[in-house]
Amino acid sequence: MGTSPTGSCTCIKVLLCGVIAGIALVGVLAGAMTASDQRPFCSSCHVMTEAAATHKMSTHANLACNDCHTPTGLISKVSFKTKAGISDFFANQSGKDVPHPASGDTRSVVNDNCKSCHAPTNLNVASMDVKPYCVDCHRNVAHMRYKPVSTRMVAYE
Repeated sequence: MGTSPTGSCTCIKVLLCGVIAGIALVGVLAGAMTASDQRPFCSSCHVMTEAAATHKMSTHANLACNDCHTPTGLISKVSFKTKAGISDFFANQSGKDVPHPASGDTRSVVNDNCKSCHAPTNLNVASMDVKPYCVDCHRNVAHMRYKPVSTRMVAYE
């Protein structure tokens, strides 16, 4: 009682279809992750309109929103984006006109990303750990948040 040649051929076809479907799914998910990292996606919610406008004028305009606002590891990034996305969705549905304050987790992630990207510059800065967050000194880098929108200019004012 052996396996018929058509039976093993069917198993190979099913396996091959599964592999192709898996590759396609990974590609779609990677595309969705990349698209949802970008400013046009983030600014589609009215609570992020101001953040998107100031980001577009900033020295970090060439970066995706989530280059700063999510952790770097794939698993932690997906987990963090899911949690933040749900929070942002409910804030947007509540009709708020301004983004809700960043959580401590978000502030820590952004700070870690600042330090990571600017590590070569920070080697010669003695005061790096004087305050808890980079934006405590570099207030206008984070979307120029302490200035009215009508008076904001590009960073390095």
